[in-house]
This record gives sequence, C-alpha cells and structure tokens, in this order.
Amino acid sequence: MFRKALAVAVSRTTRGTGLVSVRTHATTVDLKERWPRAMVREIYHIPLLDLVFRAASVHRNHHDPAKIQLCTLLNIKSGGCSEDCSYCSQSSRYDTANEASALLKIEPVLEAARKAKENGSTRFCMGAAWRDMNGRRRSFDRILDMVRQVRAMDMEVCTTLGMLSPEQAKQLKEAGCTAVNHNLDTSREFYPQVITTRSYDERLETIAAVRNAGISVCTGGILGLGETDEDRIGLIWETGNFEEHPESFPVNALVPIKGTPLENNEPVPWHTLVRTIATARIVMPETIIRLAAGRQSLSEAEQAIAFQAGANAIFTGERMLTTPCSPWDEDKAMMDRLGLSGMRSFERDQKSTLDVCTDAEAGDTACTPTMSKPTAAPSGAGPLT
Repeated sequence: MFRKALAVAVSRTTRGTGLVSVRTHATTVDLKERWPRAMVREIYHIPLLDLVFRAASVHRNHHDPAKIQLCTLLNIKSGGCSEDCSYCSQSSRYDTANEASALLKIEPVLEAARKAKENGSTRFCMGAAWRDMNGRRRSFDRILDMVRQVRAMDMEVCTTLGMLSPEQAKQLKEAGCTAVNHNLDTSREFYPQVITTRSYDERLETIAAVRNAGISVCTGGILGLGETDEDRIGLIWETGNFEEHPESFPVNALVPIKGTPLENNEPVPWHTLVRTIATARIVMPETIIRLAAGRQSLSEAEQAIAFQAGANAIFTGERMLTTPCSPWDEDKAMMDRLGLSGMRSFERDQKSTLDVCTDAEAGDTACTPTMSKPTAAPSGAGPLT
C-alpha cells in the first residue's frame, strides 16, 4: 500500500498539523493519521544503507548536520525506587550494587553543572530515582531551586523525576525547566513485560502534563530489553503520532546490570540502533535524536553512522545515572575527527535547503543537494517549540 510513497524520502513533515506530506513521483498525499503503523514498519525494513541515506537527506533538510547537542546527566538522588523497571539497578526490589542516597544539596549540583558547561555541555540533566514527587514537597522545592540556578548559567535544564502532576509540571516551567524526560521505554504491547508498577497510560499522562505546561518533551526508549523489531516500530509509531512530536527522542542501548532481571540480556547490535535512529529521523524530522546510554560500547565508526542516520545529541561526561559515559575529552577528539561541533544553548531547528531527490531524479545532475549556511538562534533565547 505504501510502497510507492516509500520509493522516495519524506520531503517535509509539518509539526502540529496532524498531517504528513509524502512526495511520490507524481503527487503529494496527505495522510490524516500522521504516521500509519504500516508505513513506519515499511520504513524500518528498508535495506540499511538505503535507509541511512534517506534518513540523512531528511536530517539535512531540518538540521545542521555538523552540529551535535552535548548533554551531561547527574544523578541527584540515587536508588530506593519502589518501581520494578526490570532494567534498572535503582529499584529497591533488586539486589544490586547501587546504594540508596538522599537528594543532593544544591551546591554539588551547581558545581557539576559548572564543570559540564566548562567542558562544552549546553544541556544539564538531573535525574532522581522516585516513582513520583507526591509527598516530597521539600525535596521538590530544592529541585526547583536547582533548576533556577542552573538555568541562570545560560544552560538548558532537563529533569527526570518520575511521574508529575500538572501542577508540578507548571512549577517546573516557572522555575525555568527546559525539558522533562519521561521515556515510554518500548511499545505499548511489550511494556508489561518490562514494568508492572506504572502503566503506559500513566507515562502518557505525565508527558501530556509536561507539554501542557509549555515544557519540551523528551521521550524515547531502550533497545535490548528483549523486544522485537515490531516493538521498536511500535515505539516510533507511538511518539510519531503525538499531537506534537517530542523535542527530543533518546535512543538507549540496554547496559545489563548485575542483580536486575535483565542482567543476562545480549547486547543490542549496532545496526539495530542505527536502523531505529534512521526510522525515527524520517518519522520525526524536527526532533533531536539523542544517542544515549550504551554509546560507549559503539566504535567511533558505528557512532559516525548513527550521526549520519540522524542522531544529533549525545550524553557526555563522567557518568550517566548508573552506567558509564564517554568522557568529554574523548568525545571532543571524536567530534574533531568527524567535523562535528557542539550546539549552543537553545539552538534549534537549523534547517538547510537540501533537496531530497526522488528515485527518478537521483541520476539527474540537476538534482544536487545544496545546503545554505544555517542561521543560529540567539543564545539564551529560551526553548523553541
């Protein structure tokens, strides 16, 4: 059904309209459902090199391909979580090496943010291992103060705090929070095999509260949980049909941790990560796609292919929440070799004039991709949505 439409790359997607414009050789078709699942499935199964080429073309039409967002993540409250996420060492249900700790004081957080900024990171993310913020008024007030002071450094501020109420999301927005991460993790169908203490719809409710408060949504998934291709397709289909595409979509590779139910899972192949990134780039062309946990297991060549396929953000620094992270100096050296540079704070939507050629045009010398010099958003201008 969609084979003709998929003979060419998607030329343009309009955020917030509920429509996707798919250019075929002869016509443009508007689909009332932004991304039918069958179309996402067919995109996902395009031969890998062809898929990467198409995704790269879409990426260059919506972003500066030489720019990468550098993010640093700090665990501000570790362990003791009541949830049963089967991949997480911070769950109190599992016997892991992770030890529960109290919420950090403000100054160590600010010191970590300053260090991150000095090393080129422009987004500072803070994660706390809680199911939700209910009954934690004093802790939440301290987190709001952290948000205010990190934002005052002219850095983007992201939090991941478990489930949030609309009022809590509103307070985070007022404090200056740029984005909230709340991953869907996987498809709706496979989700109950991974987590039972929080429903898929509860995750969607938090995402809705964040969006309604005017905060950018960061939501993605974890590969290597035992899911199938169809589950990865389902995750992209779910986020691709949000009322507005998420501002960022993290693609994590499971880092198996001893003591968790998934400690013996096999590593996800690099080509599965790249295929997922490329499909997500085509489905959500303006979204920042974050190559997140597990990146340190990829070779530099594999990371380069992921960037070519549309990944344009990484976590860098000393550590993720509970797993290793690539150090700043190593990432800077890699970026230099690949001709990449870091985005500035609040730099978004750096579109080019790259033409996306049809199959018929591909052999035409007149159809040569060209890219205009992007115009950068002013530093400190605030989040763009």
